[in-house]
Amino acid sequence: MTTISDGEEIVFEQPCPIRDVLDRIGNQWSLLILEALAPGTLRFNALMREIGDISKQMLSRTLKQLEQDGFITRTLYPEVPPRVEYALTDLGRSFLEPMQQLVAWAESHHRAIVEARTRYQANPEQR
Repeated sequence: MTTISDGEEIVFEQPCPIRDVLDRIGNQWSLLILEALAPGTLRFNALMREIGDISKQMLSRTLKQLEQDGFITRTLYPEVPPRVEYALTDLGRSFLEPMQQLVAWAESHHRAIVEARTRYQANPEQR
C-alpha cells in the first residue's frame, strides 16, 4: 500500500495498520522490554536480568526491531569497553498507557481464561 504524506511517498509493507503494529509489538518480548524500560534507561545486561528468561540473541533482535519502529533509542558511548544504553522514545512512552491497560486486563481475567481452557479441553466431544 502506498500513500503520499507531505509530498513524500510512503510504502507500507502491511496494508492493515493493526496487523502491522501488533505483529511487531504483540510478541511477549517486545512488551516485556517496553515494560522494563518504563522506569528509565537500561543497559543490555540490565535488561537481560530484568526480563529473566530471554536469550541474548532474542533480546538483541527484539531491541533492533523496537529501535527500527521508533519505540526505543540505542545510545552507544565511545568508551572502553563500549557502553550501550536503551531508552523509550516519545512514541514508546505513548504506548505505555494502552499497554499497561492490556496487561491489567490480562491479569484480572487470566483465571477466567485458564478455567475456560480447562473446560474446553475436558469436553472434546462438544467440538
